[in-house]
Amino acid sequence: MIGAIAGDIIGSVHERANIKQLDFQLFQKNSSFTDDTALTLAIADAILNEKPYALMVHNYGNTYSKRGYGGMFRKWLKTPLDQIEPYNSFGNGSAMRVSPVAWAFKTIDRVLEEARRTAIITHNHPEGVKGAQAIAAAIHLAHIGKDKKVIKNYIQKQFDYDLDRTVEQIRPKYKFDVTCQGSVPESIIAFLDSDNLEHAIRLGISLGGDADTIACMAGAIAQAYYKEIPMVIYNKVKEILGADLWRLVKQFEEIYKINYKLLA
Repeated sequence: MIGAIAGDIIGSVHERANIKQLDFQLFQKNSSFTDDTALTLAIADAILNEKPYALMVHNYGNTYSKRGYGGMFRKWLKTPLDQIEPYNSFGNGSAMRVSPVAWAFKTIDRVLEEARRTAIITHNHPEGVKGAQAIAAAIHLAHIGKDKKVIKNYIQKQFDYDLDRTVEQIRPKYKFDVTCQGSVPESIIAFLDSDNLEHAIRLGISLGGDADTIACMAGAIAQAYYKEIPMVIYNKVKEILGADLWRLVKQFEEIYKINYKLLA
């Protein structure tokens, strides 16, 4: 999960900035976590404590209420828990929060089903479900040691996303897009084009647009694949999350045996 959270935090100051370059300072004074991280941790908490996804997403969304949620989701948060309904969204909110599923469940079929379940509490449009499943599948396949060719081929065949593009080809004309179909493939391509976790995050942000969410999704896959996290990123994520949320991250890592090397 740290890869996802790092992407969100690093990208938080670049949303809509359209920077279109790789050379930028990783962390700035106002770097912080956004809705991507808050809801990722909600899903992790739900899995750890065997709570309903809707309950935990509703709780975390209201606890961390100033984190940049979309309009329809804010309305969902204000609705009493016993009255909430999905709102047929195909926004990338379903995909940005799904990464814990890929670590916690052991088979691709179960990962896909749990990703669907995390999505449909709000994003019950077919594209919303598809986006969550695609990110979860990519993380799972990376985690179990599949190479990039296998991951790419699986995602293309299963979800019919066009991954036969590069970040360099996409970047010049890419614009802000919060739909799953307009950001999930691009996030996966940022991972496919990368050399390491930091590079994946930088590539995602360099596309411009919804930088924190694209970097969150790319970073989640990259951590699973490279199994390395730079110490500077690790320490900054720990600092920005604070003790309580960091404790949840570490508990999740321990229970689901998420291993990686810290790079000096």
